[in-house]
Amino acid sequence: MQKKAIIIGSGIAGLAASIRLAHKGYQVEVFEANSYPGGKLSEISIKGYRFDCGPSLFTLPEEVDELFHLSDKTPEDYFRYQQLDVNCHYFWEDGTTVQAYADRNDFSQEVLEKLGEEPSHINAALDRSAFIYKHLAPLFMHRSLHKWSTWINKDAIKAYLKLGKLGLFHTMNQANKKQFSQDKLVQLFNRYATYNGSDPYQTPATLNIIPHLEFNRGAYFPSKGMHAITQSLYALATELGVNFSFGTPVEKIVVEKQHAKGVLAAGRFHASDLVVNNMDMVNAYKTILKDQAQPKKLLQQPKSSSALIFYWGIKKEFPELDLHNILFSENYKQEFDHIFNKQIICEDPTVYINITSVYKKDDAPDGCMNWFTMINVPNNQGQDWDLLKAKARISIINKINRTLKTDIEPLIEAEEILDPVSIETKTSSANGALYGNSSNNRYAAFLRHANYSSSIKGLYFCGGSVHPGGGIPLCLLSAKIMSNMIPKA
Repeated sequence: MQKKAIIIGSGIAGLAASIRLAHKGYQVEVFEANSYPGGKLSEISIKGYRFDCGPSLFTLPEEVDELFHLSDKTPEDYFRYQQLDVNCHYFWEDGTTVQAYADRNDFSQEVLEKLGEEPSHINAALDRSAFIYKHLAPLFMHRSLHKWSTWINKDAIKAYLKLGKLGLFHTMNQANKKQFSQDKLVQLFNRYATYNGSDPYQTPATLNIIPHLEFNRGAYFPSKGMHAITQSLYALATELGVNFSFGTPVEKIVVEKQHAKGVLAAGRFHASDLVVNNMDMVNAYKTILKDQAQPKKLLQQPKSSSALIFYWGIKKEFPELDLHNILFSENYKQEFDHIFNKQIICEDPTVYINITSVYKKDDAPDGCMNWFTMINVPNNQGQDWDLLKAKARISIINKINRTLKTDIEPLIEAEEILDPVSIETKTSSANGALYGNSSNNRYAAFLRHANYSSSIKGLYFCGGSVHPGGGIPLCLLSAKIMSNMIPKA
């Protein structure tokens, strides 16, 4: 009789896990509380505008391609993408702009002309980023940190010999101030801390690994938008025989004699040989695992930042804007102090504007643009979000108007809002945190839940709230690490 696997949640990691376990010969059933797959990686359409809801940056596309190759499929039959020539367009209120060209030489020249930073500094910084990636990715991205085998192999030994150069003993900001002479470039590279919801003034310089992915490996755009990642993997999973039960929240993981036996959902018991939890780890222990031993130290860890997003249909085109745009705050340190210490929103936030209609014209009507307008905000600790949203909307509009020399309010003809409370409601992310536990200390990588339960046999974990972390590439890798622990059916 064919063995069965149940997966709780169809976020990007849950989809990848379903494909990998189907490939291993399991009968796979996915229970999803929402009426659609993808979790944060979903889409909305309003008044003729289409928006990708969640993750907007696409790196390491080979991790998506691998799922198709694993299934003897041709990725291009399901999913196409292109590499960006400009990774991001940066703006400051004094009129300074920098285009972060994908080509390192072009970017170095741009920074020299616009900021007066020597090209050698850029090259050295990106070489250091590649160095960190080379020594830490085999450990922290591709293996379980909770298995002894990870720490006694040749990759681990190489990393031990380079500990002093891997950024563990300085903050990201301290490292970037040593690397660059210009404050604006320090700010630009400090921004990479936000890629996992961290504070560059607290998080270790190890996170300077992130620029390597954009500049040395490349940033990409799916031809049909980010939601196409979800759609293509969902299509592949269904072709492999994975069964999806939407609108069906799991009520409990059934454990007998410290062995996961299945789940309670839709009022009945569903038996399985193993259970994979793709739900946020904190909320899972509070609800569907509330009767089991609680990993209190992990549950009590500070959470990452969240987001406030205004999805705006703009009835005008701005030729100076690209796919990814950043309008920087004047006082970056103060902004992060507000987010992580005061747990409020500062009056001059850094504004990120993602505009997929630059590449995918049918995402907006002719002559218009779809603005995914986001600021980093604290996770939900019971703040008055109605008040914070109203104030932030004014601050964001004022920031855009000052920086782009425009009057944006009359151009907004469609609007939807996503805040930490609705993020938690829609995606079951604890406190609306985007990336699970915070990475604001040097031990953060060790303070994520393992990809398996050490106390319940047959229970596994994947997704952004467990090892190795949040974001599309790491979620896909969490599914890979997890599935590699499971024998073929």
